[in-house]
Amino acid sequence: MNFSYYIAKRYLFTKSKNNAINIISLIATIGVFAGALALFIVLSGFSGLKDFSLSFTNEFDPDLKLLPEQGKTIVVDSLLQEKISEVEGIVAYSKVIEERVFLDFREKNQMAFIKGVDERFKSVNAIDSSLFYGTWLSDKPSHVVLGNGISQSLSLGTYDYGSTLRLMVPKPGKGQITNPTDAFNAKQSVVSDIYSINEELDNKYVFSSLAFAQELLELDANEFSALEIKLSPTAKEDDVRASLNNLFDKPINIKNRIQLNDKLYKMLNTENLAVYLIFTLVLIIALFNVIGSIIMVILDKQDNIKTLYNVGASVSQIKKVFLLQGTLMTLLGGVLGLFVGVLIIYAQLQFNMIMITPSLPYPVSLTIKNILIVFVTIMSLGIMASYIASSRIHRALA
Repeated sequence: MNFSYYIAKRYLFTKSKNNAINIISLIATIGVFAGALALFIVLSGFSGLKDFSLSFTNEFDPDLKLLPEQGKTIVVDSLLQEKISEVEGIVAYSKVIEERVFLDFREKNQMAFIKGVDERFKSVNAIDSSLFYGTWLSDKPSHVVLGNGISQSLSLGTYDYGSTLRLMVPKPGKGQITNPTDAFNAKQSVVSDIYSINEELDNKYVFSSLAFAQELLELDANEFSALEIKLSPTAKEDDVRASLNNLFDKPINIKNRIQLNDKLYKMLNTENLAVYLIFTLVLIIALFNVIGSIIMVILDKQDNIKTLYNVGASVSQIKKVFLLQGTLMTLLGGVLGLFVGVLIIYAQLQFNMIMITPSLPYPVSLTIKNILIVFVTIMSLGIMASYIASSRIHRALA
């Protein structure tokens, strides 16, 4: 067995005659344990919140969204649509039209976005799980589906044929408006379903058929705001992007789910980094106990250190003894902290011990990534702290 490792293990697991040294070493180990446990639980909690927040985008946003580089619409004729459907990696795509719209119902008003979709929209987006009342867009072109927030703001229910919802948009064109009554296109509609995703989206969209939106906005049959695309699990995004760019004569803008929600991703990643740095600072403070513990052991074993030096042990070997002792102490506390943390997170996933609401457990995520982050952080800081403490060996030999 390695000489330095053998002595370090003896010093770590053998009680000192000085009871104060034993207490200090125990406190240092507990500090490492608590720091690793806290860091892992917090990272797992934020990972769960991140997954929970992004789950809404997984329901609503496509894998890829093809947008015009300039202007509001792109022209996609039937031949181009066939070529797009033949691109390797594309499972399905949907033609959509989006524009700001003014809603009026029984003298209650609200701004929203109309989103005209074709019959393949539900094959691209998993919106079925968000529908909770009524039926999705039927064969009747006047039917629309709106968010729960809009429904509550306008006091609007489904299939109310007595009072229809009025949608208005400014008429396209140039020049001065002489007659305000002719400045808007308007259409009457009946709500056939209500969706609920999150507060922002519930107050944003009114879904309609593609033909309804094109007529309201005076768009041609081959004119759309975007194409939403679903990729196969094995598809290579870069290859699909390249194939789509080759099909269009004019420049197009292709965004994936992350790019469509870049602000949300940046906010969540920034919060995660900030929490990691704060708890790493707490760990650094806790590891001062390791430095103090090793220094106290060096002072307590000063006579033994001189004996080891006199019988032939080099200074570097003696330094390595206390470097390994601090590393083993950090390893012991860190592994125990991680083990208990994994048990707590697993218990939350299985038994929902902490609830946000009676039906919503606090979201957590148990990932190898977080385990590795905590382990590498705790060991790196522990080795640095042990190295700082072991540098006092020269004074012990003086």
